[in-house]
This record gives sequence, structure tokens and C-alpha cells, in this order.
Amino acid sequence: MRTIPHWINGEPTAGVSQRTAPVFNPATGVPQAEVLLAEAADVQAAVEAAATAFDTWQDASLSRRTSVLFAFRQLMYDHLDELAGIISDEHGKVLADARGEVQRGLEVVEFACGIPQLLKGDYSDQVSGGVDSYTFRQPLGVVAGITPFNFPVMVPSWMHPVAIACGNTFVLKPSERDPSASLLIARLWAAAGLPEGVFNVVHGDRVAVDALLDSPQVAAVSFVGSTPIARYIHGRASAAGKRVQALGGAKNHAVVLPDADLEFAADHLTAAAFGSAGQRCMAISAAIAVGDVGDRLVEVLRRRAAEVRVGPGRDAASEMGPVVTREARERIIGYIDSGEQQGATLVVDGRALTVAGHEDGFFVGPTVLDHVTAEMDAYREEIFGPVVVVVRVDTLDEAIALINANPYGNGTAVFTASGAAARRFQRAVTVGMIGINVPIPVPMAYHSFGGWKDSLFGESHIHGPEGVRFYTRAKVVTSRWPQVTQPVAASLQFPTAT
Repeated sequence: MRTIPHWINGEPTAGVSQRTAPVFNPATGVPQAEVLLAEAADVQAAVEAAATAFDTWQDASLSRRTSVLFAFRQLMYDHLDELAGIISDEHGKVLADARGEVQRGLEVVEFACGIPQLLKGDYSDQVSGGVDSYTFRQPLGVVAGITPFNFPVMVPSWMHPVAIACGNTFVLKPSERDPSASLLIARLWAAAGLPEGVFNVVHGDRVAVDALLDSPQVAAVSFVGSTPIARYIHGRASAAGKRVQALGGAKNHAVVLPDADLEFAADHLTAAAFGSAGQRCMAISAAIAVGDVGDRLVEVLRRRAAEVRVGPGRDAASEMGPVVTREARERIIGYIDSGEQQGATLVVDGRALTVAGHEDGFFVGPTVLDHVTAEMDAYREEIFGPVVVVVRVDTLDEAIALINANPYGNGTAVFTASGAAARRFQRAVTVGMIGINVPIPVPMAYHSFGGWKDSLFGESHIHGPEGVRFYTRAKVVTSRWPQVTQPVAASLQFPTAT
């Protein structure tokens, strides 16, 4: 069986790894490869390679960096279909969705191609007699990214293009569930002319994660994943003196007001809830029906959910693929069971779905639970599967209060024809990313991505302007060039702007 190696100092390597984990095809339920699980020594080898490369990469001119970035961008574009196929085979999402993921990653690379403009500092002339003041930003050193299974290309691309463009070197620890895309990305960086050691990949589990968090040579850590792990990574890395941006879980709500176009809203809710089998941190997993819209909304959602074509990701007819593992399927079904047992109305039941020819695949069908309350497990927990729960309230203010009481604050949306209601909503909710008649409000690359509350640990959002600030630190210089013929007398007094 194929073994997936690490990528350290510009080449694939087995390192000292002896442990492996299976990589499944979720559509068939059959292992298709084994991935090496790094030991601490493998991580240290990657970190040392990155530290050595930083000595020269930090001094690479902006023109040199952007030439590599432009070449990398073109290579990603040229290999878009290959990357999408790898994603589909290991994650399970359909090819169209996988292509969209790669495209959104490409947009961050394109943003990073503008790094000369993004790193421009400020200059103040004559702040005092013969004195000028100016700022500039410098890279941190070796930085690490720890990324989840659900976007094996896009989420790492939120990190490494910006970090590398800023002059840092990078060690990526992708999910061991779908690791192959990261190896292709490493090869594309090398083909683009990136020096050896600037981009490294180590596969693994908690052993690799802890080695990165504890390494004194790692200056910063970026993470996307579940809230418990985000909290752990933020605490451990912060205790080691590192910068940390750790994005956690979500329970994204979509509020549907009585004046909304229900057909439009239901179409977009269906896509947002069941796309990628609900395995998105921005998936809509809770619909809040306001006033008398509940019965009508649920009926349209029922029809739309029944129309979703579920099948293997490589099948062009499929709109939704399997979930990533057998364990994920069992966990999702457990939440559906719990919702039914706790009193929710099961409108559409995806538990018994089987796909002809793929009976052993990890499939769960679209599921709709109605009359869900805030006390039920199906509402409180992040299901991370193709399940949407419908909660009913009387007013917009009640909907806002429900959202604000939830511990997560990643994304939310409102469907309405009222500008006043939309403005009230966007100002009142304690959520980081908000959609107005847009169910998945993922910002473009030139804005930053991030939530509030238990969806973010650390102060910095990811990619965009905040990404540039996260991967650099500022210096401010106050300079005077006295003329030899007119020396300036030194003074023991505190300097003032005179």
C-alpha cells in the first residue's frame, strides 16, 4: 500500500517515523494509503530545516518573493483539477466543491502576491528639528500551521502563502485523514523556485502537534479545528511564549424572517447545510424561523433536502459526498438519534441512506430536525455533518438573543427584505462573520477570517490584513543625522518634540 511521507528541506522523507495511520476513501470505506506519523525527531528536523532557511529567506528581496509567489499561483492553477481529485478521494467531497476549495486557496495566494504593498511602512518627516520617524515590519522566523481535514488545501492556504510572502519559513502539520494534497503543494512550491527548507510538511497526531508547540525555534502557531483543541493549542503555545491564532468550532445560525423569499432562503440554506456533507466550519447548522414562517420554511427545506443527490465525490452527478470517516458517521447518527429522543420532530431522516455500489461508504443523508430547543444536544453541540436543526422564535430580538447566548460566534446570516432588520441584526449579534441574504459569509482574501467567543482563541483573525500583521512584527525608528559643522549637544533631560 502507498505510504505518504513527510516533506522536509525540499524533499520527501520517511524520517524516523515507524507509526502509520490508514487513509480511507470515504466513498468506499476502504483504506487507500498509509500516512507516516511523525515522532518528535521528525518535527525537529523540519523545524531546523526551516530555521536554517530563514537565515537567507528573510533577506530575500520583495521582488524575489513575489516572483516565487506568482509562479506558485500559476502552478496551483495548472494543477487545480489534480488537487481537487486528491481532495475528493481522501475527504469525500464532490469534485465541484473541491475545485471551489482550491480556488478560494488560490485567492489567498493572489492576495499574498501583493506583499510589497502590504508591507509598506509609515514615514513622518521632521517630527522634531532634523529628526524623522518611520516604521517597517519584519518576519518572525519559523512559523507553524496545524490544519483540519475539512479543507486540506484552502485552510493551509490561509496561512503559508502569507507567512512565506512576509519572509518567514513554514512547517505545516495537516490532518492525517487527508494528507496527500499537502505533499503536492510542497512539490509545487519547489517547482516555483522556493528555496529548500522554506516550506515543510510533517504528518502526525498529538506527538507532532506538541513537538511544534514546545519547540523554542517556532515563533508562532496558526490553527483551525475544534474548540477544545483550539483552547489547548492556544494555552500550550502561549505558555511557551509564541504568538497564536487558534480558530475553533462553530454553531452557525441563519435567521429567516417572515418577509424573506422562502424559496431563495431554502435553496441557500440547503446548500449551506448539506454542501461538503456539512463538514464546514461555516456550514449553517441551525435555522431560526421567526414568527409564522416556521411551517412554510420547514416544508420547503423538506423538499429541498429530498432532492439532494448523494453519491461518491468522483461521480459528476453527485451533489453531496460521504463524511470523512466511519467514526464521524456514527457520531452524526448519534446526534440525530439524540434529537429524536429529546423531542425534536424528524422531518427528513438521513440515517439509513445507502448508495448503490458504495454500501460500505461513510454516507449520511441530508437530515432536518424541527422544533429543536436550545437545551437539546443537537442544538448545543457542533454536529459537523449534514444535519440542520430548526428552532422557532416569535421575534427578531429573540433570534438575536438565542445567537448571542450560544458559546460559538463564528458565522451567522439573516434572510430578509428589510434593510432596517438587517442593520439591526448585523449590529447586535456577537458573531465575527455575518451574511445578509448570504448563508456562508466567508470573507474574500483581502479581508480577514475569524469568529468571536469560543470560535477564536488569540487576538488575530486569519489571512488578509490581519494575517500580514500576525506573521510580522513592527519596528519604529527615530533618526537624526546631525551635520558635522553644527553638532547637537547632548542633554540629560527627557527628549521632547522641540
